[in-house]
Amino acid sequence: MGGRQAVPLDVYKDWLGIPEDIPRPPDHYALLRLVRFEDDVQKVRGHYKKLNEHVRKYATGTYQVESQELLNDLAKAMLCLTDPERKHDYDEGLGREFDENDELVRPTIAQTLVRSGGLSRDQMDEAKDFAERRGLSLRDAVVQMKLVDAETAAEALAIELGLPYVDLEQLTPDDSILAKIPRNVARRNTILPLFVDDDVLLVACVDEPTHDLEDELRLRVGVPMRRLIASPLSVNQGIARFYSEIEAAGEAGPEVGSADSAKTKKPKKKPKKRKGPPKPGSPEAKEAQQKRRQIGTILLCWSVILPVVLDQALLPDSVKFFDVFGFCYSLFLSPVLFFLVFNSYFRRK
Repeated sequence: MGGRQAVPLDVYKDWLGIPEDIPRPPDHYALLRLVRFEDDVQKVRGHYKKLNEHVRKYATGTYQVESQELLNDLAKAMLCLTDPERKHDYDEGLGREFDENDELVRPTIAQTLVRSGGLSRDQMDEAKDFAERRGLSLRDAVVQMKLVDAETAAEALAIELGLPYVDLEQLTPDDSILAKIPRNVARRNTILPLFVDDDVLLVACVDEPTHDLEDELRLRVGVPMRRLIASPLSVNQGIARFYSEIEAAGEAGPEVGSADSAKTKKPKKKPKKRKGPPKPGSPEAKEAQQKRRQIGTILLCWSVILPVVLDQALLPDSVKFFDVFGFCYSLFLSPVLFFLVFNSYFRRK
C-alpha cells in the first residue's frame, strides 16, 4: 500500500484565506484582503498589521521559511500601497484610470497633527516658534516639547512628503541586503535598508539622504533607493537589533560584501602585541613598584626567620646564643640575605 501524497502548502489559501480562483501570486490588494484600488492608508496598514500578526504564528514552526517569505511579500505590498507615487503607477498597471487634471495637495505636518486632534492650533504655533528659536525641524520640535510621540510625528512628516511611513516593529529586513551595507554606514546616516522591491531598494530614513549616500547604496546593491520615513529611535533600535542578529548568526560582518562571502570567510586572528616595560611615572610603573616592594618586605622577613629556623634545626646547643641564635646562620647569613634583598627590591636603579 502506498502512502498518501502530501498536499502541497498553499500559504495564500491556507493562511490568508485567499480563494484558489485568484491568480498566484495575488496582487497587492488581494494579498492584503483589500478592495481593489483602496486609497485609505489607515485601512491598508490595519489589514497589514492583522495579517502580519497572523503569519508570524508560523515563524518558528515547520514552515519558518515560507512564513518569512510571505511576511516579506505582505510588507512589500503594504509599502507600495502606502506610497502615493508607487501606488499610482501600480494602480495604472492594473488598469485604473486617473483624472490627470486633479492635483493631489498634500497636507503639511502641522495640518495633519491639528486635523487628527492631537494638537490645538495654539500648541502648533508654540511648536513653530520653538522650532524657529532652536533651529529644529517641526517634527523634532513637537517631539521635544512632548506634544506628540516620535512615531506620530514621523507619520505626519511622511504624509507631508508624500512618502510611506514605516513601523519597523512590524518589519524584518532582508539579511542579504544588510550584508551588503555595513553597520557603520547605516549608523552614520541613520538609515535601515530593508529589501529590494520592483528593482528599488527600500530604505527607512529619518532625513533626506545625501546624493553621496544614494550613490553608495546604488553601487553596493545595484539598484536605486527609495526613501521610507521612520522615527529616529526606531531606526537606531533597528540597526542595533537586526545587524546584531545576522552577525551573531555568522552571516555578516561590519564590512562584508555579500552574505555568501561572510559565511565562508573566517576572521583572522590578530597577533598578540608584546608589552614592553611601563613608562617611568606611569600608573602601571607605580603599581609594579608597589608590588615589588611588597615582595621585598616579605623576603626581608624571611631573611631573618629562615636562618633562625636553621639554627634551631641544625646547630648543637653548645654554639647557640640564648638557646636561639647561632653564629653561622643567624649572625652571618641573616645580614647577608637582608642586604641582598634590600639591594634588589628597595634601591632605585
